[in-house]
Amino acid sequence: MKKTLAWAVTLVTAATCTLGTALPATAADAPASAATSALAPGAAFDTSRLSPEVKALVDQIVAKLPADWQQRRDAAAAKYGIHDTQWADIRDSVIDPGDYQCQNTALRDYQGTLLRGADFELLFFLYFLGVFDMPTYDALYFGSESKDSTFGVNGEYTNELTAEGKDLKRFWDIPSDDIQIVPMHGGEVFSSPERLAPIVSLMYGIPEENHEAALALSKLFIYVINLEPVLQGGDNPFFTLNAFAYTEKGDPNPAGISDRIVMGDGILEAMKAVGLGDTAPRAILAHEFGHQVQYADNLIGDRVGTPEAGRRVELMADAYGTYFLTHSRGEALNAERVLGSEKSFYTVGDCGFDSPGHHGTPNQRFATSAWAASVADDAADQGHILPSLKFDELFEAKLPDIVKPDAAN
Repeated sequence: MKKTLAWAVTLVTAATCTLGTALPATAADAPASAATSALAPGAAFDTSRLSPEVKALVDQIVAKLPADWQQRRDAAAAKYGIHDTQWADIRDSVIDPGDYQCQNTALRDYQGTLLRGADFELLFFLYFLGVFDMPTYDALYFGSESKDSTFGVNGEYTNELTAEGKDLKRFWDIPSDDIQIVPMHGGEVFSSPERLAPIVSLMYGIPEENHEAALALSKLFIYVINLEPVLQGGDNPFFTLNAFAYTEKGDPNPAGISDRIVMGDGILEAMKAVGLGDTAPRAILAHEFGHQVQYADNLIGDRVGTPEAGRRVELMADAYGTYFLTHSRGEALNAERVLGSEKSFYTVGDCGFDSPGHHGTPNQRFATSAWAASVADDAADQGHILPSLKFDELFEAKLPDIVKPDAAN
């Protein structure tokens, strides 16, 4: 099983949306935009509009990459599920969008401000090469949980998320000692060529014996990133606007990565920026742990690949998360407080009705959380924690009611 991304906006999503809004009107309105054509398999990056300095750097980078670097980049992304998002291009229309209510969100509005004022051509070159994915690879492949781990740009969420991670492991009845909760930082990844080189090797399939080639590329990447002040040397939240759960359970070709939950600084910053820094970080972590419960209990199985299946998986994780947050032996948060916050941050719920990564509409996500909170609050024995499989049984029975079109409610 490849990684399951959080409901949070992912790097690829952020790049697509933000860079898309930055396209000149003529390009954005064209039948095949510059962004679309450049990202097609085997496409070449158009350097004609780059400044001479940047073009020279681009030429150096491309010359040092393996000849089939695009195929290697795509193979690495597929292997680790880097681009498994609710905005995937695979289409399987099964739901009528006209029956549902969906709207823009404060989170998406915030996301659109992160790269404002930057050189679009330079940004798109970095996106084309996958540079914005590098912190994700670092946390996924090389990151680990330790007593020195910090969460948040200034470590402000460290105590909160570390304590919650321990509580989640005690709360759910699954083997969880090996689940690591790993931070994802941006600037650290680009702090030195030596730090970046293993990631470059992983992404582009550069053999270990060619370490010097990976090192030379890393120096160029760092130099290019530092050309654009908006990127803050990799500390711009755009690089780490992500959170996800990962397991290799059932993977026929495991890479030896432990079960983990990755929490990016960028998504924590985003929650704070939209006024949800109090409850949302804990809710994100609880949701992602819900995915780990699904993995352990085999609740995903082969039911993937359609919008309905993706929605079921994500709404179930929402339910597991809220049940923990509101249960007296979980976070014991006031249900009204949790739902008030979730009504805002769950508006990240998408309208990708025909995408296999569909997470559910904002209304469906809120309805799921409201139901899960009621299960905890209305229990006769407030000290009893439902077994994870029993909770799933209740969720599956409630799901048809949750996903009814808004017009039917």
